[in-house]
Amino acid sequence: MISKIINMAERMKDEQDRLLESMFESSPIADNGFSRSIVRRIRRKLWIRRLILPAAVLLGGLVAYQPLAALIKTLYPLLQNITGDFLPSISGSLPSLQLIVTGALLLAVALFSLNMIED
Repeated sequence: MISKIINMAERMKDEQDRLLESMFESSPIADNGFSRSIVRRIRRKLWIRRLILPAAVLLGGLVAYQPLAALIKTLYPLLQNITGDFLPSISGSLPSLQLIVTGALLLAVALFSLNMIED
C-alpha cells in the first residue's frame, strides 16, 4: 500500500521535475571507455601526490642533514657555556615539575571541554 504523502508528492511534480526524471531514467551514453580513462588519470594523479610529499621530505632531510649537524656542533658548546653560567642563578625561580604537569593537564582538560561545548 502506498502512503498518501508519496501520492501527493507525485501529483505535485511540475513539468521540469518530470523532464529531469525522464533524463535520469534514460540509458547511459556510450563513451567508449572515456569515463574509465578519466578515473584512471585521477587515481594516478592522487598516487603521484601521495608519493611526492614523503619523497620531498626525505630528500630535503638528506640535503639538510649535514648543515644541521654542523649548526648543532657549533652551537652546542655555546649553549653549554650559557646554561652553565646562567642556570644556577635562575634555578630557584623555576616552577616544580609537578606544577608544570598539573598546569598542562588543566590546559588539556579546558581545551577538550571547549571543543566539546562547540560541538
